[in-house]
Amino acid sequence: MTVQSPADAAPSVRPRHPEKARRPDNPSPRKPGWIRVKAPTSKGYGEVRRLVHDAGLHTVCEEAACPNIGECWARRHATFMILGDTCTRACAFCNVRTGKPSGLDADEPGRVAASVRELALRHAVITSVDRDDLADGGAAHFAATIAAVRQASPETTIEVLTPDFRGKQGALETVVAARPDVFNHNLETVPRLYPSIRPGARYFHSLSLLARVKELDPAMFTKSGLMVGLGESVDEVSQVMDDMISAGVDFLTVGQYLQPTPKHAPVIDFWTPESFDDLAARGRGRGFLMVSASPLTRSSYHADADFAELQAARQRALSGQRGEKE
Repeated sequence: MTVQSPADAAPSVRPRHPEKARRPDNPSPRKPGWIRVKAPTSKGYGEVRRLVHDAGLHTVCEEAACPNIGECWARRHATFMILGDTCTRACAFCNVRTGKPSGLDADEPGRVAASVRELALRHAVITSVDRDDLADGGAAHFAATIAAVRQASPETTIEVLTPDFRGKQGALETVVAARPDVFNHNLETVPRLYPSIRPGARYFHSLSLLARVKELDPAMFTKSGLMVGLGESVDEVSQVMDDMISAGVDFLTVGQYLQPTPKHAPVIDFWTPESFDDLAARGRGRGFLMVSASPLTRSSYHADADFAELQAARQRALSGQRGEKE
């Protein structure tokens, strides 16, 4: 009998979510028809995938297993994920790899900018993993990426979807000073569910971060998103909407939570398209400039077209205010 030495053994695969490995599986109900999407097969999808991989970049589209990746990449629209592919948080809903990240890639901002130019993006969305290991949470890297995109593609508008920068003094100010066109930070869920769904974050810290953006730059668009299907009530979602309005949030997105693996938080229920229509009406009634609410809505879904509509909505609101004063 031949004994295989450790050196000859196949290398172990690093688990994507080591903190969840020993958890029992959480069964999820069967997806209803309105939530199913086709596997991506288009030529555009393949081209974007090759471009991103050849550039050594990461996208939240792939890392978070977004159901809209086929549609968005067919339109040559990808959401770049900077600061590496490993998150220092361990949220119960998220499919992004967790663990100890590697060092910062100083060339990443330039590669993101080159890809934005090659894709001819009218509107670029840049997000990141949480980097609690960095003194500024990665804020300077965000600013460098914004600056690189501005230089490479001056006509492109920029939307950032940032972490909460909890405990990182001056980090938010660094990103706002880089002047993105849209500042997005997702509240994700209702306050009651934070301990189990988003244990590394604090609801009122995230809310105050959004309010602080408006204090620093009242003209900057702010945006935030929620998932439903984790056991929240309509009243709880409505209260979060009220909190967002108080914080000056311009644009609300609401989508259905989908369980990435059996080790993640289970789907408690699937909200119907009619329920999302009701949430959209509640949001518009509260005064958001824009509300996008549907089962497949995600933070950067149709972000390019939505930004144009967001600008138009602000102009209509300002015109209405001027009309009332005359």
